[in-house]
Amino acid sequence: MIRIVSTPRLEHLQSEARTGRECARQTTADANEAFGRHIRELYATTDRAERAEATTSEVGAILKRAVEELVAAQQELLLKDIEIRRLREELSVERLEVRTLTVLMHYGQPHTVYAYREDAYADTAAHGRPADHVWGPRGERSARECEWSCESFIYDAASNGFRRAFMPSPEPVGGAA
Repeated sequence: MIRIVSTPRLEHLQSEARTGRECARQTTADANEAFGRHIRELYATTDRAERAEATTSEVGAILKRAVEELVAAQQELLLKDIEIRRLREELSVERLEVRTLTVLMHYGQPHTVYAYREDAYADTAAHGRPADHVWGPRGERSARECEWSCESFIYDAASNGFRRAFMPSPEPVGGAA
């Protein structure tokens, strides 16, 4: 079968073909643009996911260090708590009546009070007395004649106060016997 196509029909078909090609080009351009947007969003999403993963790793490392520091601090607090309990028990066992205080005297006048004699001896180095000074009895000299001396005091429950641990022997008054 033979079909005869007229010039107007041919022009109409060519016009429709141009419109179809233009529509196809526009659709291809829109598809390419949509594909480009999709690729950009994919890259942006991938970048955000990688940054989130890196941040998560950093936060995990920071959290791990913080937990380690917390555990160390808890252990230290536990040790300190044990030491405090031990000291409290030691203090509760040590009766006040038996406890001795040491008073550092400067020319017979009280200068500083110490819980332990060794602390008083060590502190005299700050006042010009050598740290390795041998402490001995004053002998017959009075406390006012000694530049630095240490006196021990104990709690006297009867008077609710402290008294000398070592009382000097009483001297006769006015040569009386």
